[in-house]
Amino acid sequence: MPENNTPRPHLDPRAPLVLDIRRLGGTGSLVTDRRRVPAPAGLCHDLVGVPEGAPLELDLRLESATEGVLVTGTVTTTVAGECGRCLDPVTDEFVVEVFELFAYPGSTTAETTDEDEVDRIVDDMIDLEPVVRDAVVLGLPLTPLCRPDCAGLCPTCGQRLDDLPAGHAHEVLDPRWAALTEWNTGGIGSTE
Repeated sequence: MPENNTPRPHLDPRAPLVLDIRRLGGTGSLVTDRRRVPAPAGLCHDLVGVPEGAPLELDLRLESATEGVLVTGTVTTTVAGECGRCLDPVTDEFVVEVFELFAYPGSTTAETTDEDEVDRIVDDMIDLEPVVRDAVVLGLPLTPLCRPDCAGLCPTCGQRLDDLPAGHAHEVLDPRWAALTEWNTGGIGSTE
């Protein structure tokens, strides 16, 4: 594999999703990390997402392995958006799992993989933001619902079907007969 001459990124140890791994001992050691951090921007898609700055509760295990540090755990937060059927506001608790290996510099994993295939340890620190971003955004529901049996909107008048009386309907006229309706109401062929 050709040597990569791109400059190494520098991580800010004060960033909320950057973890210092120096407290981990040798292979097989384990530490837990619980923290509450503000959500970065962009944890969303069209209908639902995590508001920027909303709290992310991280409950993580960091395990030292031969090739790197394995990070597993959960991210818990609140998502907000709109129902995919009726467009009412939706908020809900959201829990997603994270599972990622961060390769040690010079490890076989680091040497035999492309830069974007595996996350790397940089100066005894790991950046969880890309991992959290991927887990949260990929875990968001594509069509959030205010409740599982939401009936949605009436396709004719646009009102919420759940707010309308039972049997709500609109007279649907076959477009092939529309000209006759105009004729009967004084439109086409009117003698008035």
